[in-house]
Amino acid sequence: MGEQEEPVECLFWWGLHKQTTLQPKTSYARHEPGHVGALPSIDPQKEFAVIATAERPARSGPNPLHGMLLAGAFPLFLGAALSDYAYSTTYQIQWSHFASWLLAGGLVFCGLALICALIGMFRPANSRGLSILYFLLLLVTWILAFVNSLVHARDAWAMMPTGFTLSVVIAVLSFVAIWIGFTSRKSGGQS
Repeated sequence: MGEQEEPVECLFWWGLHKQTTLQPKTSYARHEPGHVGALPSIDPQKEFAVIATAERPARSGPNPLHGMLLAGAFPLFLGAALSDYAYSTTYQIQWSHFASWLLAGGLVFCGLALICALIGMFRPANSRGLSILYFLLLLVTWILAFVNSLVHARDAWAMMPTGFTLSVVIAVLSFVAIWIGFTSRKSGGQS
């Protein structure tokens, strides 16, 4: 009891502020031996406050909204390609209308994912070159999808075979963009 103990240094996070020192607690009556609820293995003279250390984990892949938009574009472009195939085999005009609407929906999702990718290029990440490649791939996909929607605006059979070919290329590009977007990019935090 006569000696004063040195302060113990402990690092912990409280919001965004760092605190570095803690003092040992003094002995309390509830920790005395024989007292109900006493902790027999802890020396009351050397008891310290316990503080958990929490760090923000590195997040892998795109933002959840970005991922939803990116993943939503591929099924729409794939559906447009399948609708174009169905039109080329059955000659029923409804399939070309389905393909046109699916392309319009894919353009919306791909355009919003393109905006998210543009914002993501300016975030701190280790793979800057891959982010640029990903953005350019989405940009090419969106431009080709826009051209394909103009091709689909023509008369029914006038869109064949260009519309079907563009739809297949767009679906493949969209799949490659999803592959790059979900597997190789790091965003935010530390890696």
